[in-house]
Amino acid sequence: MSPSGVLVVGSITADVTAFADRLPRAGETVLGNDFTLVLGGKGANQAVASARFGTPTWMIGCVGDDPFAELTSGGLREHGVDTDLLRTVDGPTGVAHIRVDSSGQNDIVITPLANARLDDAQVDSGLAAVRNDVSVLLLQLEIRASVTAHAAAAGARAGLTVVLDPAPAVPVPDDIWPHVDIVTPNETEASILTGVEVTDESSAARAGQWFLDRGVRHAVITLGDAGALLVSAGERPRLFPPFPVQALDTTAAGDAFTGTLGAALAAGVELADAVRHGMAAGALAVTRAGASPSLPARDEVLALAASTVVA
Repeated sequence: MSPSGVLVVGSITADVTAFADRLPRAGETVLGNDFTLVLGGKGANQAVASARFGTPTWMIGCVGDDPFAELTSGGLREHGVDTDLLRTVDGPTGVAHIRVDSSGQNDIVITPLANARLDDAQVDSGLAAVRNDVSVLLLQLEIRASVTAHAAAAGARAGLTVVLDPAPAVPVPDDIWPHVDIVTPNETEASILTGVEVTDESSAARAGQWFLDRGVRHAVITLGDAGALLVSAGERPRLFPPFPVQALDTTAAGDAFTGTLGAALAAGVELADAVRHGMAAGALAVTRAGASPSLPARDEVLALAASTVVA
C-alpha cells in the first residue's frame, strides 16, 4: 500500500490566551472576561487538524523539561498525534501569549524557547523513521527558517508532497521555494513575502504567480471572508467562495486550513477538493475559542464542505 500519513515538522507551544471586549492600547490595562491555557503552536495545530481529519499523523518538534511539556505533548497524544519523534530539551517549552477581542480578532507574541532547539539532525532522523508511512510533509515558520528549508529539501528528496504555511512571514532562504509543492499564505503573509499588496482577487493572483516563478507548484492565497484563490502553473486562477460563519476567535484558522488540506491530500483527495476541506476546517475553527480546542473533526469538515456548491 502507498503511504497515507502526514508528517509535521514545526513548533509546539503552550498557548496563554486572554479574552476581552477590546484589545488594550499601548500602556493601557483592560479587564478580560475569560482565559485559557492549552496546546498550541502552528506545527502542533497543523498536526492536530490532520489527526482529527482521520489521517495518521506524526510530529517532529521539541518541548522543554518544565510543566508545560506534558500539557503540550500530552495534548498532542490526546488528539491522536504520534509523539515518538518529539525531543525533550533543557529549559522551558515554547509559549504563545494571545489576546482576543469580541470580534474574534487577535494579536500574538510567540516566544520559541524549546522550538529553537529543533535542528536538521532531528528532522533527518525523524523523516527516516516514518518515510514508509507518510506522503505529505507540513511545514511552517515558527521554528528556525533554516531548519524549515532543510526539511523542505529533505522531504522533496524523499518524494513527499511538501506543504508550507509561511507564517509568520519571516525571511526564508531563496532556495526553499523549488522544494515546496503547495504554499498557503494568507493575504498579509503573501503581501510581505512577495511585495505585492494583496487586496483583491487580481492582486492575489499576482502574488501567487510570484511563488510559482520561484518554483512552487501551487499557491493557495487565503483571503478571509473573500474565500481563497488557487494559483497553479499552466491554469487560470480559481477562486473558492468562503463559508459564511460568525467568528469568535481566529486563532489557528490558518493551521486548521493547512493541516486539513495536507490530511486530505494524504488520504487521496484531489487538490481542489482538499482546498475546500481546508476552508471548511478553517471556517469551523473560527467559531470556537482557542487553538487546538477549536480544530474540527472529520465529520464536521465533510458536512460543511458538502453544504455549498463550489463556484
